[in-house]
Amino acid sequence: MSERKIRVLIAKPGLDGHDRGAKVIARALRDAGMEVIYTGLRQTPEMIAAAAAQEDVDAVGISILSGAHNTLCPRIVELLRERGMHDCLVIVGGIIPQEDIPRLKEQGIAEVFLPGTSTEEIIRFLRENVRPRT
Repeated sequence: MSERKIRVLIAKPGLDGHDRGAKVIARALRDAGMEVIYTGLRQTPEMIAAAAAQEDVDAVGISILSGAHNTLCPRIVELLRERGMHDCLVIVGGIIPQEDIPRLKEQGIAEVFLPGTSTEEIIRFLRENVRPRT
């Protein structure tokens, strides 16, 4: 029996219309053998949480460049937890000021990846931190 693939939802919340980075990450994760669901642009936290639950993902990757990370990211975590997705990792990539990272992590973000992070680092993080399902 083969090992179950890691399932990752990649989402672009808010009004940010720049999705090149999200698509690069989605492709890299797919090429690394993960199952990737890309929600597209301008998703609400509610839409992201609903898609994550419906797709039964192991992780949600948020790509955000708009500066609304302190509002949108904690709300996504809250909605996932309300849906019982306590083991679902939430990672964030984009333009995040260093001073905002500790608070995001306190609010449930597993990791923040800044511009210039290699796709290999993101892949390694997911492989090392997604809990195997039974």
